[in-house]
Amino acid sequence: MKTFRKTALVGLFAALVLAGTAFALEEPNVKKKSWLELFQTTGVVGYLLLGTSMIGTALVIQYGVSLRRDKLAPAAVVQEVEALINEEKYDEAIEVCDAEGGYLSKIVGSALRMRHAGYEEMIGGLEQAAAEETFKLASKISTLSLLGNVAPLLGLLGTVTGMISSFQVIETLTAPTPGDLAKGVYESLVNTTLGLFLAIIFLTIYFFFKNKVTQMTLGLNLQAVDMLRHLAVAHK
Repeated sequence: MKTFRKTALVGLFAALVLAGTAFALEEPNVKKKSWLELFQTTGVVGYLLLGTSMIGTALVIQYGVSLRRDKLAPAAVVQEVEALINEEKYDEAIEVCDAEGGYLSKIVGSALRMRHAGYEEMIGGLEQAAAEETFKLASKISTLSLLGNVAPLLGLLGTVTGMISSFQVIETLTAPTPGDLAKGVYESLVNTTLGLFLAIIFLTIYFFFKNKVTQMTLGLNLQAVDMLRHLAVAHK
């Protein structure tokens, strides 16, 4: 399943790159501006879109590194905590969880603090802590969704302001031609194109990370419950 998703994501990026390449190809006997020349016509909004793309790219790299199972639940820490729980050294296990501070450590530590109230209350504490930590992860990656929704709005803003400027220039011409109007329109639409492209990229990656977080947190929640399972016998 993981291989299929990675393949699908790579395929999507390849399709987008090919589409952009095909769009940029020049037709015979037709002189077209390069993407750099078109970008220079986007004005201030174009640089805002460039900043949006740079922020989004940095976040994608950051989340790609941090949102991994071995980061949320380091194997060495899991083994140490599980060994301490099996030895009934609960206070030491809590100290290890607090020191590590990962997702699994936080929910297990929260559960162990409620062990004296009973097993059901302990699992309830675990579920509450898991909900809080999952919300934090979801809030973090939602920045990509924000960028994906803001990008096309910036593109639309650039298109509208660009067309206003173009019509102001045309108004000053004595005998404007259809070419003068077309030039201003297509240059303004570059902003919309850039905005839509960024929206497709960032929203796609956002949903990929969202599904990844959901799967990892569910798996880690089950792992945490399994680590505390023998405490159910102790409380009977």
